[in-house]
Amino acid sequence: MSNITEIFGSNVFNDAVMKERLPKATYKEIRKTIEQGENLNPATAEVVANAMKDWAIEKGATHFAHWFQPMTGAAAGKHDSFINPTDDGKVILEFSGKELVKGEPDASSFPSGGLRATFEARGYTAWDCTSPAFLIDETLYIPTAFCSYTGEALDKKTPVLRSMEAMNTAALKLLKVLGDTTTLRVVTTSGPEQEYFLINKSDYLQRKDLRFTGRTLFGARTPKGQEMEDHYFGSIKERVVDFMKELDTELWKVGVAAKTKHNEVAPSQYEIAPVFTTANIATDHNQLVMETLKKVALRHDFVCLLHEKPFAGINGSGKHNNWSLATNDGNNLLDPGKTPEKNISFLLFLSAVLAAVDEYADLLRLSAANPGNDHRLGANEAPPAIISIFLGEHLVEILESIEMSTILGPSTRKSEISVGVKTLPLLAKDTTDRNRTSSFAFTGNKFEFRMVPSSASIAGSCFVLNTIVAETITQIVDKLAKSKNLEKDAMKLVGELYSKHKRVIYNGNGYTDEWIAEAARRGLPNITNMVDSTKAIISKKNIDVLKKHGVLDKNECESRYEILLEQYSKTIMIEALTVLDMGRKQILPSVLSFQGSLAGNISAMNDIKKSASTATATKLFDQLTKDIDLLDKSLTKLEAAINKADADHSDSFKHAAKFRDLVCPAMLEVREISDGLELYVDEEFWPFPTYGDIFFETI
Repeated sequence: MSNITEIFGSNVFNDAVMKERLPKATYKEIRKTIEQGENLNPATAEVVANAMKDWAIEKGATHFAHWFQPMTGAAAGKHDSFINPTDDGKVILEFSGKELVKGEPDASSFPSGGLRATFEARGYTAWDCTSPAFLIDETLYIPTAFCSYTGEALDKKTPVLRSMEAMNTAALKLLKVLGDTTTLRVVTTSGPEQEYFLINKSDYLQRKDLRFTGRTLFGARTPKGQEMEDHYFGSIKERVVDFMKELDTELWKVGVAAKTKHNEVAPSQYEIAPVFTTANIATDHNQLVMETLKKVALRHDFVCLLHEKPFAGINGSGKHNNWSLATNDGNNLLDPGKTPEKNISFLLFLSAVLAAVDEYADLLRLSAANPGNDHRLGANEAPPAIISIFLGEHLVEILESIEMSTILGPSTRKSEISVGVKTLPLLAKDTTDRNRTSSFAFTGNKFEFRMVPSSASIAGSCFVLNTIVAETITQIVDKLAKSKNLEKDAMKLVGELYSKHKRVIYNGNGYTDEWIAEAARRGLPNITNMVDSTKAIISKKNIDVLKKHGVLDKNECESRYEILLEQYSKTIMIEALTVLDMGRKQILPSVLSFQGSLAGNISAMNDIKKSASTATATKLFDQLTKDIDLLDKSLTKLEAAINKADADHSDSFKHAAKFRDLVCPAMLEVREISDGLELYVDEEFWPFPTYGDIFFETI
């Protein structure tokens, strides 16, 4: 491998490249736009476009594409070459400022929730200069926002950018109240940890469920799964090491600071995590991570699975969004410092987060909703569907003393840990423990939102967090703006906010039934499925806060509601049709073949001599006959459930709810019967690789 410092960002039109290639005046203008949110004038865009084109062509680029993230969840882009024909039959290579700042994809061909009809096709992509352009496979990719002809957001990125502006405005006001006159900008930062599975491409191609849905719709448990905890952080297999090496290199080239990699809990499961960056760039980078995982996996004869629950009975995959606030001079506003009890700024921003998560728990829950996550949340591998905050005993102790207006005594908390071996160093002890069962855990200077689905963009969680915290910060500013005794009034407000919202704090084991009961007593919502969670985006309270901060208007909220419900119904429909296809065309014929073979064996044994073996075979044959009949009936029942659920499309919520209530249980019934058959049907007859084949014969 070449020098990492030379590789990193080598295919990115980053600040260093701009500083080298742009005139000083142009560079200053573009930096002003990036750092202060100033509008970019056309003349500056023209100079930047020309420099960007020259740089890309020197590195082998032939095309450019406005890279955007529509509501499909996957990135999109239309590829155009740099060539322009000349009168003499040749071509010149051109790229104008107009082409840089604006593109025009078909807006009616992407999910719009009714904002765009088929005959209303015009949509626009707008250059997001805060996220640098990058080069992959001879194409210059330009990160953009995607909106309709009438200006509504049709993508994941636009609400993130809007919410970051809302957060910047609110946070600067609070800092100003606190006497900070030097901070120019506040940004939200994110560091998403990405979990994924690697399986052999050959196994993947033999399973229609994986090919069509990304998860196994059939599969009995293996004798050994993750029970011995021997895969987690274990030695990485050589073939996977080779894959990870190439993955890191490809990500480093496009500026993704991939830092951590390791085996996860389940067999064939892994994790990659980057260094923190702004929420906007982190959103783009995580999209690149997911795309690169899939692309590089294929080069090594793997397939990367990003589904939240690709295999039943073992841990699924999530994506932990580590979220925080930082100033332009690098000050982390959620860093408690050495004396958090005296750090008024930290306590106010912390209180704003507590209030936001409690007040808008349903909206935050929606940001982590997709069909796959319904299989994962609350399954003793991920947080429950209840939104709660882990703060740790030390911070709770501080907040309680402020609430009660008592003086906090000397801390008895040890700052160092001795392992008990003289040759081992003393370990610095963090302010809080880690609670992996909490949905929203404070981990020292950031919050870790652990509910985000592994296959989803982090954009939803980012823009929701930004917006709701901007709202509660604004409320704090309103209460402190005219304070005559800021320190006293601020501490009083911290105590009041803690008293009002402490119900959302839980430092215990979120996996237990006791917590579910306790959360109900506290009045915390427990929204267990995606369909119900969608109501949050159209509640008046949530529409009002999103509209107030300019993140989404009423039409944009309602369109997302329709898109989410449609995606759920389509997902379950595809899964159900796949179950029917595999059940009738693969499983039933295979089991019947086994039954025929067994019948032949019984007949042969009867011709020789009736024995105990014959009785055993007959018993097996009878059980097989019964289970085949049950499987056939369950498939017929599933088909009826599909037809009933899909009969009426007039109400999106009712349509999705029918798929949840009728089709999902019917699919599960088919699976239970089939998985039971798998346990005793001769493996020679089973039509596709089993869990044991996939986990333990693939790497």
